[in-house]
Amino acid sequence: MSIFLAEGADKLKYQSPKTFMPLLPVPPELIKIAKAVAKCNGRSLLVGGAVRDHFMGSNISKDIDVEIYGMSPEILESVLRNFGHLHAVGKSFGVLKLKTSRAEYDFSLPRSESKSGKGHRGFLVKTDSAMSYQKAASRRDFTVNSIGYDLLTQEVLDPFDGLADLKYKVLRHIGPSFAEDPLRVLRAMQFSARLEFEIAPETVELCGELDLAELSRERIFEEFRKLFLKAKRPSIGLEAAKKLGILRYFPELKALIGVPQDPEWHPEGDVWIHTLLVMDEAAQLRKGDEKQDLELMFGALCHDFGKPLTTEFLRGRWRSPAHDIKGVVPTEQFLRRMTDDRILIEEVTTLVKEHLRPVQLFKERDRINTGTIRRLALRVRIPELVLLARADYFGSTLSENKRTHFEAGDWLLDEAERMDVRNKAPRPLLLGRHLLALGVTPGPEMGLILKQAFESQLNGDFQKEEDAIAWAKSYLSN
Repeated sequence: MSIFLAEGADKLKYQSPKTFMPLLPVPPELIKIAKAVAKCNGRSLLVGGAVRDHFMGSNISKDIDVEIYGMSPEILESVLRNFGHLHAVGKSFGVLKLKTSRAEYDFSLPRSESKSGKGHRGFLVKTDSAMSYQKAASRRDFTVNSIGYDLLTQEVLDPFDGLADLKYKVLRHIGPSFAEDPLRVLRAMQFSARLEFEIAPETVELCGELDLAELSRERIFEEFRKLFLKAKRPSIGLEAAKKLGILRYFPELKALIGVPQDPEWHPEGDVWIHTLLVMDEAAQLRKGDEKQDLELMFGALCHDFGKPLTTEFLRGRWRSPAHDIKGVVPTEQFLRRMTDDRILIEEVTTLVKEHLRPVQLFKERDRINTGTIRRLALRVRIPELVLLARADYFGSTLSENKRTHFEAGDWLLDEAERMDVRNKAPRPLLLGRHLLALGVTPGPEMGLILKQAFESQLNGDFQKEEDAIAWAKSYLSN
C-alpha cells in the first residue's frame, strides 16, 4: 500500500518525493453531487485517468469517471436526475452518463467481470454496491489506472501500489484477470506511449501469450486512434508493439523491420526506424482536427509500406523504385482490417501514393508547368500532403543545417497559393450552361468540349469565367 500523510483530521494527501501534491481540482458541481450521494449513504470515488493524470502533474482529464459505493442503482438514478440529463448508456454494466450545463460525467457501480465467451461481449458482469474498492479495482488493467480518490474526504486509495509505478514510470498489469481481454495488449501499447512508461517484464510476458485474433476491428482501430491522437511520441507505442510480439497481427508493419536504406539519405537505419522517427515528427504537426490528424498519422505509418516490396541493391546503392505506388495496396489491406471508413482509407492511400511529390516537383521546378501543381491539387489536399512530406523529410538523421526548414514543402505551398489551389481543388470555369448559351446541344460533343476546356484551364490557358467563354467561342469557330 502507498503511504499518505495526514493534514488535519479529515484530509489525506500523497507525499511526493519533493512536495505535497495539491488536492484534485474537481468541478464544484461534482462535490455537490457527492454530497447528495452521501446523504443517501453512498460514497463517491473519482477513478481512472483523471486521478492518474493528476498525480503525474497533468491537468485533470476531461473524461471524469466516478464509482459509487453503498447505493442501489435505482437510488443513484434518482439522485443524479436532479443535476442534469441522465443517459443510461451502459445500464446493464452499471454505467450512467450525466450531462450537466458544464460537463459530462460517467457514474458507475462497482462490478465484477468474468469471461463467459469470445469477444468483448463475452463477459458476465455483476454489480455489487457493497463490494470493497480493492476488489472492484482488481478488474482494471494497470496499477496506474487503479488509484481512487474520495471526493469528500479527499482520501487516496491505492490498493495495488499504482502511485509507486507512477513514480518509477512503469506500466504493470494488476492480476490474472488481465488476460481475459486481449484488447489490453493494445492498451499496453498505447498507454506506454501516452505516459512514456516502460512496460513491466511480467506484463510483457503475459501479453505475449494473448491472442488478438478474437478482437473486432473497431476495438483495434480505437487503440490506434488513441495512440495517434494522444501520444507525443507514438514511436514508443510501436516499439512496445514489437516488444509485446503483436506485430505478427500486422504483417505490413513487421515487414518494415530490417529493410535497408541508402545510408547517405537515411543514416538512421532501416525502414522501421525511419517510420518511428516519421511518426514522432508527424505527431508534432497535428492541428487538433481529429479527421485530418488521423489521416496524417496513418499516412506517416504507412508511407513506406512499398519499400519491402521494391528495395534492392542497384548500382552500388540501396534503392526502392516506385515504392510510393507499390505502397498503395498494402496500405489499403492494412486499413481495411481495422476500419470500413471509406473516406479515411481513400485519403490515406492517396497520401501514400503522392508522398514523394513535393520533393520531386521541387527538384523539377524549372521544367514543370503550372498544370502539374493544379492537377496535384485535384488528387490531394496540398497542405496535408506537405505535412506528411515534412514529417518524412525530418524523420531522418539530418545535420543541424538541414533541420531549419523544409524548402520543398514551403515552395509547393507558395506555388499552390499563387495558383489559388492551396486550400481547394480547381473547379471547371466553363460549364454546360455556357455551351448551351453558345448553341451546343447536350451530348457526347458537349462532354468532350468541357473536358478539353478543363485541361486548358489546368494548363493555365485561362483563369477567369469570361476567358473560358472566349476560349469556347474560339474552339467552336475552328
